Amino acid sequence: QVQLVESGGGLVQAGESLRLSCAASGSSLRFTTMGWYRQAPGKPRDLVASIDKNGGTNYADSVKGRFTISSDNATKNTVYLQMNGLKPEDTAVYYCNARRTRAVGVPLDYWGQGTQVTVSS
Repeated sequence: QVQLVESGGGLVQAGESLRLSCAASGSSLRFTTMGWYRQAPGKPRDLVASIDKNGGTNYADSVKGRFTISSDNATKNTVYLQMNGLKPEDTAVYYCNARRTRAVGVPLDYWGQGTQVTVSS
């Protein structure tokens, strides 16, 4: 049973930084991608950043240049999101995602429980 455990959310002022961590357990296999999504009240859950098993990264336009995603070099089953220059519009619940593609069928998605990030102006 795959479990994703997130940590690092909190309340900060605009311009400050936070670092989110997500550790996956219950699987010895590496995931195809790991990433972070966020969901603000009344809005859909959107991709913030992702990293694939080869280290390739992808960012939402709104966070490029401010956020950096990275993974643990040893296991690749731990992912971090360094968030600098936080803005009030970054306020949301942040969810860790781990995805495993399959030769047949839709990809398998695993989600963390979510961690609140609140940025005050």
